[in-house]
Amino acid sequence: MTIHKEGYKTIAIAAILFGVINILSFYLLSFNLPVLSWIIFIVTFGLLLFVISFFRIPSRKFSLAENTVVAPCDGVVVAIEEVDADEYFKDRRIQVSIFMSPLNVHVNRNAVGGEVLYSEYHKGKYLVAWHPKSSIENERHTVVYKSGNREILVKQIAGAVAKRIVNYLKPGQMVNQGEEMGFIKFGSRVDLLLPLDSEITVKLKENTRAGISLIAKL
Repeated sequence: MTIHKEGYKTIAIAAILFGVINILSFYLLSFNLPVLSWIIFIVTFGLLLFVISFFRIPSRKFSLAENTVVAPCDGVVVAIEEVDADEYFKDRRIQVSIFMSPLNVHVNRNAVGGEVLYSEYHKGKYLVAWHPKSSIENERHTVVYKSGNREILVKQIAGAVAKRIVNYLKPGQMVNQGEEMGFIKFGSRVDLLLPLDSEITVKLKENTRAGISLIAKL
């Protein structure tokens, strides 16, 4: 397991705060209130470990194959439905939505390999990630891939506590399935818009793993 580069600054700040708080606690509380001092240490150490674990990149062997869509993120499937596309596409699509809790790995990966046709950031609100309108009103970054003769859309969506979306892709770029596409900090959601004739292979409430779980066959 390694630590993602997006976490270096956040982890450094968390480590400094951990040190300052516990140095002050040791000098001001440990003599008269040792139990309180230990509680502060345990709580702040737990928070530091949480921050470090949030930016983890676990070692994985990806499940990659042509004409397949793999999960772009870790999380749980919260929606599988037909929708009218609201960006880039003008037709109806199958939307698969994956909710990412703060405990999930937050590295986002390419669901397919091919050419990036579209990559656009949108400012927006910070509704809870499972809110029905979060996909069109929240801060988000949309990417459209052309894989073979099929086009799919992947949308990174900020949640109530996710305040930064990172995306590394540019239009015209050729990418491989399973490679990093970006990162979302602290709880969020990723939507996929797939052609109507796609064979969906996941079910509602199913847990997914980025680059491994099969979402659909094209």
